[in-house]
Formats: sequence, C-alpha cells, structure tokens
Amino acid sequence: MSDPEPCRMKHTEDPEEQRDLMEVKEESEELSEVKEESEELSEVKEESEELSEVEEEHHVKPGEKPLSRSKTKKTFLKKTRAKKSFTCTQCGKSYTTKHNHERHLRIHTGEKPHTCDQCGKSFIQTSSLKKHMRIHTGEKPHMCVQCGNSFTLKQHLDVHMRVHTGEKLFTCDQCGKTFVVSSNLKAHLRVHTKEKPHSCSVCGKSFSQRCHLHKHQKIHTDVREYMCFECGKTFITAEQLKLHQRIHTGEKPHKCSHCDKRFSLFANLKTHERIHTGEKPYKCSHCDKRFSQSAPLKTHERIHTGEKPYKCSHCDKRFSQSATLKTHEKIHSGEKPYKCSHCDKRFSLLANLKTHERIHTGEKPYKCSHCDKRFSLLANLKTHERIHTGEKPYKCSHCDKRFSQSATMKTHKRIHTGEKPYKCSHCGKRFSQSATMKTHERIHSGEKPFTCDQCGKSFTQSASLKSHMKIHT
Repeated sequence: MSDPEPCRMKHTEDPEEQRDLMEVKEESEELSEVKEESEELSEVKEESEELSEVEEEHHVKPGEKPLSRSKTKKTFLKKTRAKKSFTCTQCGKSYTTKHNHERHLRIHTGEKPHTCDQCGKSFIQTSSLKKHMRIHTGEKPHMCVQCGNSFTLKQHLDVHMRVHTGEKLFTCDQCGKTFVVSSNLKAHLRVHTKEKPHSCSVCGKSFSQRCHLHKHQKIHTDVREYMCFECGKTFITAEQLKLHQRIHTGEKPHKCSHCDKRFSLFANLKTHERIHTGEKPYKCSHCDKRFSQSAPLKTHERIHTGEKPYKCSHCDKRFSQSATLKTHEKIHSGEKPYKCSHCDKRFSLLANLKTHERIHTGEKPYKCSHCDKRFSLLANLKTHERIHTGEKPYKCSHCDKRFSQSATMKTHKRIHTGEKPYKCSHCGKRFSQSATMKTHERIHSGEKPFTCDQCGKSFTQSASLKSHMKIHT
C-alpha cells in the first residue's frame, strides 16, 4: 500500500476506485488537522516548561511561607505576557519568539521560502519540506505492526491503524453512517446536501470535492505522466497506475468476510459485500427504489428526468446510457465480432451471442418463482412474473392506460402521436409497428413462411395458418 498523496483521484469513469483513492485525500486532510494540533501542543509544552521554571524559582525555602498554586500561575502568566512581545498586525496573535512570529506572517504573505530541488514545490516551513522529500526518496519510516504497510508520516500510520481496530469516530447525523476520519464525513455530507462547490474554469463542471476537480482538470491538459511498462497504457496519477498494474500481477488483496471471493479494489469488495448484507444505501429522489451502487441510481433517475446525455455521432438518436450508445453505433459500423459456435450467425454484442446460443443448447436458466415455467432471458422472466403479480409499471403520458412492458407502452403511444416510423421498402407505406410492416412486405415478396403440416399449404401470417388448421380438426 503506497503512501497517500494529496488530491489524487482515479478516473471518473471508474467510480468504484474513487472511493479507495478518496481515503488517500482524506488522510492528507486529517494530517493537516493533526499538524495544527501538534503546533498547539508544542506551544502548550513550552508554556508548561516555563510554568515549571516559575515554580522552581518560587521553591519554598526553610522558614518561608509557600506561594499558592494560583499565585504561582499568576506570576507565570505575567511573565508569559511580558515575553510574548511579538504580535501579528494582521490577526493579533502573539508569539514569544521572533522566529515563530516571522514564520506565522508567511500565512498572510503567502511566502514559501523552502523549495524542493526535485520538483520545485515550495513550503512555509523546513519541516514540511523534509516530509515532502520522502515522496522523492521513497523513505517510509513508520510501519504498521499489523500488516507491514509503511508510511512517510506517523499521522498517516495513525489513521491507517483504524482500519485494523475498526474504530470509526465520526457519524453522519442524516443516515447514521460512520467514518474513520472527519474529512470522509464532510465529503459524505455533500451526498445529502447535493453541494458541489468546486467548479472547473474550463468547462464549468462542478464537483463536491476539490480533489475531484483537480483530477478532472487534467483531462483538459491531457497530461499522463505515469506509464505501465507491461502494456504501455498511460495514467494521470500514480494511484491509477498502481491499481491498473494489479491486472497484470493478478493481485487481489481484499477478501470478502462472508465468502472466499477476493478483489483487487477495496471499493469493489464493499460493493460485493452488499450482496450478502442486502444494503442499498442509494435511494431515488423521485420514487422509493433503492440501489446498492450510485451509478445504477444515476442511470435510473434518467427515467424520471428524461435526460439522454449520449448522442450518436452518425445520427441524431440520443441515449441515457453510454453502453446503449455504443451498442447502437455498431448498427452504423456493421461490426459483428461475435460468431455463434453452432451456426454462422454473428453478433455485435457478446451478451446477444450468449442469449442466441441458448436456442441451440435449450438452456433456460431463469425459473418463475410463482410457477414452473423457465426462460432463457431474465427480461422475459420479469415480464412473465407480472402476469402473476398484476404489476403494470409503465403508464401512458397521454391517457391513464398502464402496461406491463415498456415496448407495449411505446407502441400504444403512437395511437396518440400518429407516429409511423416503419416504412415499406417496396411501396413507401408506413406503419407504427415493425411486425406489421414485415407482414405487409410479404405481399411484395410473395414469402409465405407459415406452412400447414397436414396439407402443405403456406400462409403469410401465423394467424391465417391457425384459422386454416381448423379445417383439419
């Protein structure tokens, strides 16, 4: 586990990895808090030592009346106030030494006199520069006794130790979720407030965290300084490269506590464990439907908003999902890379090939929970089960009629709109349904695919064959 580097996040297209890398950023923020506390403690220590000196000066000698603790403290305070002769004209804060006063002034002036000779980054204090140099030297003096991971800073080790102890000190007052560090909680609260205070100056896109913005801005500059020596792929951050390299090494350090499954990413483990726990923390703001991941929630909410952000580069058709767009664009390119092992039929999608091959194998893996009927497609099972439940989730926006299938609703809507998208290639006649158009085109082609097994007579429609069969019965 590499040491956390501030404000470095995984690519937005892989949201699951972002949560792992978010913790890196948050540990760095925690470091800043700890550092401030450390400075305060340093001053307290100085004052404590000075108080001890005052007490020694007023040590009771034989025959003398001892000073009370309060009087000793008063003497100390007078001495301290007299010593704190260096006062900041900007904020009024006082210091006992000129050095501390001058160092404090740099906060107001922005002066950073200590510069790294490796990368040019500047710092207010020499101690900050020394700690920074460990990034270049690779020095990690603080090691975890539980797992052996090393860190450049003790504060990072302290935060890391909570992973082993399970200690989560910070709780969300909205949903009760607990966090290891306060910065995690602050970032999480923006899920509830929908606050996105950090905006890109180039494209205007907003983000809930500054690190996400910094990572996004690299898309505009296209700086990819980290390269994988195995495959040549380049990355914007070192974290992205490290996570990518697990593809080559096969490393899967994160194991499920409920089963033996392992994962290369901690975020993927968390998502997987929700299968066991049944946790669905992401709720639709338009309906009561809940999701185990944020990405499916965003996709689902587009049903309500009607948003279709993905546009085909060949035609004007738009889609709510990028995957659907990619599938659609294969219609234009004609690409069909997947071939059936049983026949010569080819497919643009692997999923479509697998579904098709069930025709040959007869496999029907999806069984109805209400009856014994089985299906080769999960979608067909869900549609079938609505016969038992009576569920009709799709409502016409023009009238109150409801439907169990979205395709049926779309076809119905054409009654209201008068839309006839299907045109006969022979005579130009238009139809609201593709099936009706195909039946019509058989008039021109003379095709009669439905044949009677009793007398051999053929028909253009299955309904005509069924009517004919009554002659034989």
